[in-house]
Amino acid sequence: MNNLYRSNVKHTKNRGTKAPHSNNTNLKNIKNNTIRSLNEVEYFLNNISHVFKYLKIYNLLKKN
Repeated sequence: MNNLYRSNVKHTKNRGTKAPHSNNTNLKNIKNNTIRSLNEVEYFLNNISHVFKYLKIYNLLKKN
């Protein structure tokens, strides 16, 4: 059986208007964001060893 509702209704793609694309890229801003991201990742990876130590101590104390 055909779906009569679909054949009678106009399907329009209502996605709004597209914003104009700007070709002006600020390389200094991109560089600063990349450096900030790398610093955050480095900070996290340096501190993850401390987290493992704290978890080991917690598990030892929890068992006693």
